[in-house]
Amino acid sequence: MPRFKDFEPRGVIPAALLPFAEDFSIDEAATRKHLNDIAAVDGISAICVNGHASEVHACTVDEQRLVLEVALDEIGDGLPVINGIYADGSHEAARLARMSEESGASCLLIFPPHPIGRGGGNTRPEMALGHFKAIADATDLPFIAFQYPLGGGYGYPLDTLLAMADQIPSFRAIKDGSYDAMLHERHVRVLQGLDRPINVLTTHSPWLLPSLSTGCAGLLSGAGSIIADLQLALFNAIQDKDLARARDIEQRIWPTSKCFYKQPSCDMHNRMKEALVILGRLPRAVVRPPLMKLPETEIKTIEMALRDAGITRDGAFSMAAE
Repeated sequence: MPRFKDFEPRGVIPAALLPFAEDFSIDEAATRKHLNDIAAVDGISAICVNGHASEVHACTVDEQRLVLEVALDEIGDGLPVINGIYADGSHEAARLARMSEESGASCLLIFPPHPIGRGGGNTRPEMALGHFKAIADATDLPFIAFQYPLGGGYGYPLDTLLAMADQIPSFRAIKDGSYDAMLHERHVRVLQGLDRPINVLTTHSPWLLPSLSTGCAGLLSGAGSIIADLQLALFNAIQDKDLARARDIEQRIWPTSKCFYKQPSCDMHNRMKEALVILGRLPRAVVRPPLMKLPETEIKTIEMALRDAGITRDGAFSMAAE
């Protein structure tokens, strides 16, 4: 059963990374420490596991179950845990959702299945509706739909999202990664303006200040594994309508955003792992193939970005109370 009933996905939600040992097995001790490091940021709303940031694409179902159980054991009494649902088949996604609820997760983050990406997201809305309904029928947990760019085929047109809001009561939020500023603002205005609002959680970390200024209900980002304190300070400044303060905080976030989210984007979480090693928060930055270790020249740029942002071994998460 969920540890936090009636959880509403909003506010600042970091997506945890997943530490590996040199042999690519899950480093459980490092995972527990990493989760506690994030959970120590007073004011975050929840922590997400088994997402892109934790390389869920390279994890077996048993490993995903282990990651969820470790998270619930380590931080689940103090914070809601959101579990990612990454599966190409609706039946398998429903099984993962049921497992999540039985284990004690409070919410789901549902990734689009790959068959939808072959045009189904844009042209066959019944595919998306059927997928989410199959999951909703298997569990009472609220869910967040991961919204990808429409041009890639994995995103859901606004009309599809509105149909989901009308037909699926457990649909509570989108993680908006549309990377379209006009569409993003429309999502905020339309979805959050419904009689039963659907929260918009931005994941537009490269332009977080402009994104949050549209009125997003929160953010869900892998960068929260590094800068949850800065994200929280920025979100609070926006909520307080203090633009000057928000711009000062964004100036600190900018060096890491520019570093983590440059091309190739497949290495964004690879870079974040290296950042945590530099900060002394992870013992190593192992990623599972096909991802590969970053070259030393790029690791140096990460070190410089952390320095430019004023993030040090002693200073990480220093702004949580501001």
